[in-house]
Amino acid sequence: MKRVAYFPDSFHEINGVAHTSRHFEAFARRRGLPFLCVRAGDRPQRLATEGSVTTLEFPRGPLSFPLDKDLRLDPAWVLHFSAMVREVRAFRPDIVHVTGPSECGLMGAWAAHHLGVPLAASWHTNLHEYAAMRSRWLLDRLPSAGRAAAARRIEDGALGLACVFYRWARVVFAPNAELCRLLEERTGRPCHLMQRGVDTELFRPARRERDAADGEIVLGFVGRMSVEKNVALLARVQRELEARGVSNFRFRIVGQGAVEPWLREQLPRAEFAGVLRGEALARAYAGMDVFVFPSHTDTFGNVVLEALASGVPAVVTPDGGPKSLVHDGATGFVAADADFTEAILRIAGDPSLHAAMRAQAREYAMGASWDAVFEKVYAAYCGVRPPAQMAEPA
Repeated sequence: MKRVAYFPDSFHEINGVAHTSRHFEAFARRRGLPFLCVRAGDRPQRLATEGSVTTLEFPRGPLSFPLDKDLRLDPAWVLHFSAMVREVRAFRPDIVHVTGPSECGLMGAWAAHHLGVPLAASWHTNLHEYAAMRSRWLLDRLPSAGRAAAARRIEDGALGLACVFYRWARVVFAPNAELCRLLEERTGRPCHLMQRGVDTELFRPARRERDAADGEIVLGFVGRMSVEKNVALLARVQRELEARGVSNFRFRIVGQGAVEPWLREQLPRAEFAGVLRGEALARAYAGMDVFVFPSHTDTFGNVVLEALASGVPAVVTPDGGPKSLVHDGATGFVAADADFTEAILRIAGDPSLHAAMRAQAREYAMGASWDAVFEKVYAAYCGVRPPAQMAEPA
């Protein structure tokens, strides 16, 4: 079995990359696979081995700066390179796998080249779309006629830069077929699906603690409260529901992020639960009636799958990965922003439809497992040629 050195952009944080990475490490430990995870941590340099898994953590220093509420980037992390390469060489990997062009991913790619080991790279975040959204402060200063074109140029430029990085890899992974096609076209590398799994024992309808007859509609959101998640749509949904005379609803919002203060002002009906984990998170999901996920940029949508496993139908946008998880009209609805409120009312206003969707959501999630996801990743590793046979990037 391949010896894998894995360099995740994040591991301890609360986001999709970290969530997937923790499950990947746990899979290797369960299967007894030789696995080295190199990542950033808050403590001094630490090397630890448990079973077949070795972890190597380096702290981020005073030059690190925030990218979001719980995500940082340290340009000085390169100072750990010599110590990192020494441990990677001692591990003798057959393949190095990085999750993106962070300081950790760049060092992993550099280490792979330095040691003559093939590189794999997985796409987890639509960085090009994030770049365009995070540039709104600049775009708003431009004449309105030129904003859309400028946003497209920023997005195209960011995508081009990201694909330069992914072209270094010999095999790439993406969480949905649409992204796989894009990466194959832009990098010339084979792309395999690396989707997400769900723990159906943790996330299940039986954790619901509310009285079924309480007459309240709980609309749920779990994730990072940031511009790229399009959370402003939640405020619009509230206004539209109230305009229709609907008053028996509230939001349950789990997570944190830069837009949280604004959301607190806009959503007086909301319960902000903060960051939840484990059974507390599972109970929060199970107590929702409709999961509302307005993001246009998510590559997969782990939280949507967790909601479905909890028996909660979801309303998602027609962009990104979540639309592939929601079977329109069966486990929820795929709706444009302007139609979100109507989709919510169709579910919440029809008890028989709601009950059917709850059952179908759970049934769909029961077919997903983390083991199946990572077994396919290891199968793809087996097709990667050794360095002597590798051609240079196109």
